[in-house]
Amino acid sequence: MTNAVKHLLIINVIMFIGTMVVGGGNGELFYKWFALYFPKNELFQPWQIITHMFMHGGFAHILFNMFALWMFGTAVELQLGSKNFLFIYFSAGLGAVLFQLGYYYFNYIPIHAELIGSGLTSDQITQMLTSNQAINGINEVQFLNLKKLFPIFNASMVGASGCIMGILAAFGMMNPDAKLMLIFLPIPIKAKYFIPGIIILDIISALTGQSFFSPSNTAYMAHVGGALTGFFIMWYWKKNQFNQNRWY
Repeated sequence: MTNAVKHLLIINVIMFIGTMVVGGGNGELFYKWFALYFPKNELFQPWQIITHMFMHGGFAHILFNMFALWMFGTAVELQLGSKNFLFIYFSAGLGAVLFQLGYYYFNYIPIHAELIGSGLTSDQITQMLTSNQAINGINEVQFLNLKKLFPIFNASMVGASGCIMGILAAFGMMNPDAKLMLIFLPIPIKAKYFIPGIIILDIISALTGQSFFSPSNTAYMAHVGGALTGFFIMWYWKKNQFNQNRWY
């Protein structure tokens, strides 16, 4: 196991244990501190942009993510070195945040504007979304719009999936003919086809709500953002032949 991958695994496991033991063991306190909340939510804090990358929602979530980190991260770190591996890893995590929050805002802003236009104030909207209780006098259309905003306003994002999708994209760029397969679909597929296919399925899932291989509460656009970030970093590096223009 390579050095950076080993330390990332350790940090993720420590954070997962913290989720289980801090604040009574139900994870609520750790989630309030370190999960990434929608910026309009009062629970949002700037450090969550980084800390959510080390949080996970359950044993299966961390197991599959850490397995992928070990499998693909080790190969990428061996080929690129620790500094460049970590650069891709955290850049992909930030790209995942940018895409997912951008997708949230894309859906949130027009509905919020419609509610403001209907006579509600911003404070009233925030109050109802925070408390999950409607104030007196709202009509059916306003209520339905609030229902659309509620899951966005109260969304929280955890997991290293965006980072790992960036590493997976980097792996595919360096090893396009490597054969990969899903555990529950044991058909070997070359990385240059497998990875774009996963990204396309994530986009379809985000737009339609149809889940293929992930739980329905997956932040699909975070996967897309992480993968595209990893791809463009590797594209830039390959284009410049790892010369003096390489990003460190």
